[in-house]
Amino acid sequence: MVDLSQYLPIALFLGIAVVLSTAFVFLPMGVARLTGAHKPDAEKLSEYECGFPAFEDPRSKFDVKFYLVAISFLLFDLEASFLFPWAVSLEFTGVVGWSAMMIFLGILAIGLAYEWKMGALDWQ
Repeated sequence: MVDLSQYLPIALFLGIAVVLSTAFVFLPMGVARLTGAHKPDAEKLSEYECGFPAFEDPRSKFDVKFYLVAISFLLFDLEASFLFPWAVSLEFTGVVGWSAMMIFLGILAIGLAYEWKMGALDWQ
């Protein structure tokens, strides 16, 4: 017969995780409803992420600068994720690792300068 008591800590962990995640999701919504903070108006219901109404004619023109800024953010976020392991392992990679990262950062700096010069970062 299989001894299932070895799985008790895992079951407890999963149970606590489910209870906490449910509380973190539903408790703030319940408190907002009870305290009156849940009062939607036109400003709260307006689009704020993509910059244009979501339910309009799909063939309408829209400004792509939001997407350019978002892509730039992702690019420099990835750069930061490459910089940390590089800085930690610089002792082992030496001059070759340092020069490779400087080439990488130089290419990113040229791209940022080009993006800036072309006006992709100007917000209107």
